[in-house]
Amino acid sequence: MAAFEFKLPDIGEGVSEGEIVEWHVKPGDAVSEDDPMVEVMTDKATVTIGAPKTGVITALKFDVGAVAPVGSVIVVIDTEGTATGIRAPAETTSPATPLAKAQAPAKPAPQESAATAVGDIRESLSGTDFFSRKQAAASTGGNGAGVEVFAEKPLATPATRKLARDLGVDLRRVRPTGDGGRVTKEDVKSFAAAGGRGRDEIPPPRSARAGREAVRIDAPAAYRELEERKPFVGIRRRIAERMQASKNTAAHFTFVEECDVGRLIETRNRLRAAAETEGVKLSYLPFIVKAVTSALRRHPILNSALDESANELVYRRYCHIGVATATEAGLMVPVVRDADRMTIVEIAREIDRLADGARAGKLSPQELGGSTFTITSLGKQGGLFATPILNTPEVGILGVHRMKQKPVVRDGQIVVGDVMLLSLSFDHRIVDGHVGAAFAYDVIALLEEPDRLLLEMV
Repeated sequence: MAAFEFKLPDIGEGVSEGEIVEWHVKPGDAVSEDDPMVEVMTDKATVTIGAPKTGVITALKFDVGAVAPVGSVIVVIDTEGTATGIRAPAETTSPATPLAKAQAPAKPAPQESAATAVGDIRESLSGTDFFSRKQAAASTGGNGAGVEVFAEKPLATPATRKLARDLGVDLRRVRPTGDGGRVTKEDVKSFAAAGGRGRDEIPPPRSARAGREAVRIDAPAAYRELEERKPFVGIRRRIAERMQASKNTAAHFTFVEECDVGRLIETRNRLRAAAETEGVKLSYLPFIVKAVTSALRRHPILNSALDESANELVYRRYCHIGVATATEAGLMVPVVRDADRMTIVEIAREIDRLADGARAGKLSPQELGGSTFTITSLGKQGGLFATPILNTPEVGILGVHRMKQKPVVRDGQIVVGDVMLLSLSFDHRIVDGHVGAAFAYDVIALLEEPDRLLLEMV
């Protein structure tokens, strides 16, 4: 047998590990090169990795739900085998995060062949409902207060983990008696027989709760059958973590001002037919992106980021604009790279491509990261105004709200005008109030005189 050990490749954008979401193969399966093999979730997206070689799967090194470091062996392929006559593979040796993480090299070996990776953004992830409410209830005893946790990342074999899942037992609460602090099957059985509780009886670690007590939802027994519980995992959990990190780190302040968009509407309507001949559906967003990139040139502090590890303020001389996009999996932020070097039509075409890719789950991690400033808009559902949360480590974000007709004063006369509110949030650690206001008024001036944007061909 020619055993090929495939290691989790470096997917890019600083990703150091990935959570195994779903295996498309099992030991004994024959695969051809590039056949879908495994789905891995990173902080950027969920990607499908194809088989690097043709052969037969002999071992899967990580269970679904485990976190594999970049460079760790995730699957073994017999490159000389066939689908028939394959011996049953030995039990995997590092299915869970702690053991695999301790043994994995920092980076894949240079000779390792690369895998294919295609974005696949999802909200409901397969294999994550390990501890349903009914499983946990079957082994619950007491009110869950003052419970003992032996390890946040316990060591156990796949068979032991499966037994724990079947019994609704939280391995963190089981006292390990095996070699090297490993939890054994007997440990799990003894714990369950003694009335051990499931995972939803254990508060999450304090690091995940930002130092506060976890909120517990515990309805009266008569209403529990009317509840549905789903694991809070995957992309939605990553979004929550990023939002919380932003609020915990940056000192937010928000500036709101009106923008008279009458001329913007006229300009867009005038150019829409010409854009359609280029195969582009022209919305207002490309004009807004162009106005922002122009204002960022005048206020480079708004295109900076604070490198806290080096205690340095990084001025970026490139302009990558994140455009928040609603998808079934949650709010994604595809990035229009070098937007300051694009025309309005080019920006429109790129926004459409990224938005379609985000909704279809076809964007790469590189297309979902690295923005220097973000724009978020709810279109017709934009409301009066809101306070957008910074997309860390950025220091500014623009919220675009619904256009409305309302009375305005022009040349001393009250007329009906088209007005839109813009709300901008800034990191007050970096951006002073008057600087944020000046940036906002520069953006507004360009949107109120959009012909000036047409002069900026690059």
